Amino acid sequence: MKFITSVHAAAVTSAITAPNSLDVKSLSSVRNVAATLAYDAMSYYKGNLSAPDSVAMGDLQDPYYWWTAGALWGAMLDYYHFTGDSTYNDVVIQALLAPTNLGIQQSYMPAEHEFEEGNDDLFFWGSAAIAAAERNFPQPNTTLPSWLDLGANVFNQLASRWTTQDCGGGLLWQIYASNPNGLTYKNSVSNGGLFQIAARMARATGNDTYLEWAEKVWDWSMDIGFIDPESYHVYDGAGIDTNCTKTNPASFTYTSGIYLYGAAVLANYTKKPEWKQRTERLLDGAGWFFTPPNSTTKIMYEGACETVERCNADMTTFKGYLARFMWQSTQMVPSLRDKVESLLTISAQAAVRTCTGTETGRACGQKWYVGEFDGLVSLGSEMCALETVQGLLIDGAAPPLEAKDIKTVRDTNWPAQESYTPSPSPSQPTTKRGIAGDAKPTESAAGARLNVEVKPLTVVGFGIILATWGLA
Repeated sequence: MKFITSVHAAAVTSAITAPNSLDVKSLSSVRNVAATLAYDAMSYYKGNLSAPDSVAMGDLQDPYYWWTAGALWGAMLDYYHFTGDSTYNDVVIQALLAPTNLGIQQSYMPAEHEFEEGNDDLFFWGSAAIAAAERNFPQPNTTLPSWLDLGANVFNQLASRWTTQDCGGGLLWQIYASNPNGLTYKNSVSNGGLFQIAARMARATGNDTYLEWAEKVWDWSMDIGFIDPESYHVYDGAGIDTNCTKTNPASFTYTSGIYLYGAAVLANYTKKPEWKQRTERLLDGAGWFFTPPNSTTKIMYEGACETVERCNADMTTFKGYLARFMWQSTQMVPSLRDKVESLLTISAQAAVRTCTGTETGRACGQKWYVGEFDGLVSLGSEMCALETVQGLLIDGAAPPLEAKDIKTVRDTNWPAQESYTPSPSPSQPTTKRGIAGDAKPTESAAGARLNVEVKPLTVVGFGIILATWGLA
């Protein structure tokens, strides 16, 4: 396969489709708008090592951390799956298989990102690899594991750090001592990530050891109070200094989405009514993210930070992951479809109404509920709009494959591109923070796909501490 050196060199320029022209009843309109949003999101990526001020392969420039890059590649896998536009596929493969992202153990634990990687970061890269496996997305490098084996390696990394020393179980926020803020905090996004990956690996392999892990993480999350037993709101986490008895009540969109999709996958895989009921209740619990202030319309918003304009770069991306996993949950539990479609169609329309900013006239804003561009431009705003809009095409997309249908595909001869793809974009951002030091992380051996017997270790993991972000 011939790797390309510039994302936008691969794009076919055609007529610009303004995002705010979206017609949700027209497939061509949805695809054209998704193409524009994808193009503008990818304008934030500068993984061309031969260019001045470029970033490492598959990474993003400041202020975006490495985990956001993994989330971006997951969004672009969805983009191809929903639209059939292969413009970015070679770039996605290049990013997901780059040694600086895979790491020596081929488990997305690279030394290059030791100083910014935690357990929730690992989830987003692992989620992308599993999504590639679930769609038989080509993996052309015969010297590297398959997508499914890469997903198994991520699972084994996460499961190896499950510790019962405090709180009766769970993953800590951070992995390395270089990130001390997370060494005393267990959070829902890291544990929800392990839950979802275990659920998806169970369905993708038929190996019920993964199912047992998913059930264990779910039970612990409920017992410790990360998921409210009445409202099914998902709370942020708790400190080990109180043995996790004082739950941080902050809630973020993406954590609800992560647990939601994990439960939906288990409902589909096990056929057990309790998982369907849990999925329905998690969707109900996420409903408060569609109740913005001073609005009677159910539009998604990030309640913890948008109304006070205190969203950092990470938080600007969160709504997109809830949208992603809500749409995908409808393929696992079709009875969710009407409710999800109602909520996300309104939010998609609200999102693109904000996409009128900057000199391009199409940059998306952050706060959809204000009804117009709010001046807050970011990769997160583009990703959130993209994930919400492209999900409107889900009826034409195959559901994730199961064990009997997953195979390793090498051929990357993509179908001929269609003319609805990209539009011109402003120049790409160029700066990237340096990563200090070259210390090698200590990694557990990554097991083969079916070798998921791991021993709990007293190691640590990644999420959100509100005080660190000034929101406590």
